[in-house]
Amino acid sequence: MQLTGAEIFVRSLQEEKVEFIFGYPGGAVLHIYDALFQQEKVRHILARHEQGAAHAADGYARSTGKPGVVLVTSGPGLTNAVTGIATAFMDSIPMVIFSGQVPLPLIGNDAFQEADNVGITRPCVKHNFLVKRVEDLATVIKKAFYIATTGRPGPVLVDIPKDITAQKTRFEYPESISMRSYNPVQRGNLRQVQKAAKMLLSAKRPMIYTGGGVILGGASRELTQLTKTLGYPITNTLMGLGGYPGSDKQFLGMLGMHGTYEANMAMYHCDVLLAVGARFDDRVTGDVKKFCPQAKIIHIDIDPASISKCVRVDVPIVGSVSTVLKQLIKAVEDLGKKPDKAALKTWWNQIKEWQDRDCLKYDHSTEIIKPQSVVEALYEVTKGKAYVTSDVGQHQMWAAQFYKFDRPNQWINSGGLGTMGFGLPAAMGVKLAHPKDEVACITGEASISMCIQELSTCKQFMLPIKIVNLNNRYMGMVRQWQELFYEGRYAMSYMDSLPDFVKLAESYGHVGMRIEDPADVKPALKEAFAMKDKLVFMDFLTDQSENVYPMIPAGAGHHEMILEREK
Repeated sequence: MQLTGAEIFVRSLQEEKVEFIFGYPGGAVLHIYDALFQQEKVRHILARHEQGAAHAADGYARSTGKPGVVLVTSGPGLTNAVTGIATAFMDSIPMVIFSGQVPLPLIGNDAFQEADNVGITRPCVKHNFLVKRVEDLATVIKKAFYIATTGRPGPVLVDIPKDITAQKTRFEYPESISMRSYNPVQRGNLRQVQKAAKMLLSAKRPMIYTGGGVILGGASRELTQLTKTLGYPITNTLMGLGGYPGSDKQFLGMLGMHGTYEANMAMYHCDVLLAVGARFDDRVTGDVKKFCPQAKIIHIDIDPASISKCVRVDVPIVGSVSTVLKQLIKAVEDLGKKPDKAALKTWWNQIKEWQDRDCLKYDHSTEIIKPQSVVEALYEVTKGKAYVTSDVGQHQMWAAQFYKFDRPNQWINSGGLGTMGFGLPAAMGVKLAHPKDEVACITGEASISMCIQELSTCKQFMLPIKIVNLNNRYMGMVRQWQELFYEGRYAMSYMDSLPDFVKLAESYGHVGMRIEDPADVKPALKEAFAMKDKLVFMDFLTDQSENVYPMIPAGAGHHEMILEREK
């Protein structure tokens, strides 16, 4: 049976069991849009900006583990999506992005809406393709999904010239793909695993440090089992929150620049560190010369390029984190030994002293809303069960500090790239994937303004997200750095001429609420979440001077934290 390239595209998505495709039409992809219109299995979600489409697909992928799918047109369509693609790339999120391209004979002629999509995206994708023959289209799509979802996940771009979508050929979708140049390792080296088990059991001051790889690799159950078996303290990165239950007593909170005092001090003083699915980024390590100076380091990661990239490790293990953790659990059991109880008790006593510093304490007020109190109230009202997306800034850190994530795929945020504007469109993708669950977007007035047009998408597709806007009338994190390191010169960080967010939400057909009194915080949240079929924009006017603490200054080590503002 002869099908056009556009029809092959749609049939290929159906073969991949794609539920949603997030996109925005344009001339180069109109054949594809016409084919999408004539079927019902793959639902198209019309974003209001290509960046929003990419973030929505990203949120869908992070909350489900399935690849997010994006469709944009050539030229500005693709370039508008690059920020969303780079966001997914930095956080290793499985996505497949389809971009339209000018017809093959016009490539290189500076044709209308032509851009070098392959060249532009090369630095921020796992791989990309330019389809030159309609006969190759189905196989390329199969390869794209395979590459995006295996090994270390990531975004893959498929650039499709318009004439390819009009040409016809026989449709055959491959059942499987084998690529000689791409064959990710699954099982860890047994000798290395056994060496790691012996090192872990010999530890006097052990620490477990895990990142987003645990969630991406579906290894939360194995991680929890190993941590409980050993009785060791554990910390998560910003991307790893939810990989281990945040309310468990062995969890020390997030580590890093705005991590807890106890997590960072335990990292600095540990003698054996087990790192799982984490990449030792600069927001975690601080000054690498001061990072875990006394520790032997075991590192488990699917990506061999991540091992010893930033910090030299002693026992590298390449493989799927879930598979390697199963191997490690067995290796620990086979040794028939237990951790040193006396040493572990002493270590936990030391950690308790650090915990007693109560590093997340803040001054409560009956006169002005403290942003931390809003997140605490959100946690109580949702019973810790909501999917939470965030934008980037102070509100993101307060969400990570005060909302205890007990399950994986529950915390959705832009970690590596730090993309303002991510929260709202990501929440759309999450809500489409989980229509019966509560989805809250914690944001700030600067971030929400970046992609606020997606309120229109929420109205069209009836997505009753709850937006928690911690409005301090500043670019909060920029202001904090300017206060601490630039002698209070607040260059361009003040958000003047803000809109009336209540009226703006209402103009899109949603519910708007302004909350100014601390006594109204929890009642407002309860009222909002009681409106099951409404998007509610809650504009909380918060303390403009509040900073995120603790904080590791740039160039400092884990033991050199600022715990609170100097009086």
